[in-house]
Amino acid sequence: MDLLAPPPEGFEPHVRKSPVTDPWEPLYARTTDDAVILGLRAAQPHANGRGFVHGGLISALADNAMGLSCARRLGGEASLITVSLSLHFLAAAQMGQWLAFETAFVRPGATLCFAQAFVTADGAPCARADGVFRVVRRPPSPG
Repeated sequence: MDLLAPPPEGFEPHVRKSPVTDPWEPLYARTTDDAVILGLRAAQPHANGRGFVHGGLISALADNAMGLSCARRLGGEASLITVSLSLHFLAAAQMGQWLAFETAFVRPGATLCFAQAFVTADGAPCARADGVFRVVRRPPSPG
């Protein structure tokens, strides 16, 4: 288990910081035309009392990946607020594994964006998340 192994090719340090994710750094992201894929190497700050990755971390990062991906897909000045989030845990993720949070869109819309994320640990499925996000458009800046 090499906790210092570099991220997979295409992942760069995640630049969108948040106080909730600060203790989990370093986080990484890979951007595609339609999505922001988040990733991290599982380590002690990500563990639960049993020594594997905490479900709350998986939930928070799946929510983050889906929200960022919805915003990317919608473009413009869209901001999103989570309306509903559900997770299905499929397997435990272990320390040292590379976790990736990849979003597949079900339906992005003008008011609501429906998304699904797949979480893998070293490429093996460990969770699936479904989210509904309220689209909030920022008013244009006074010119």
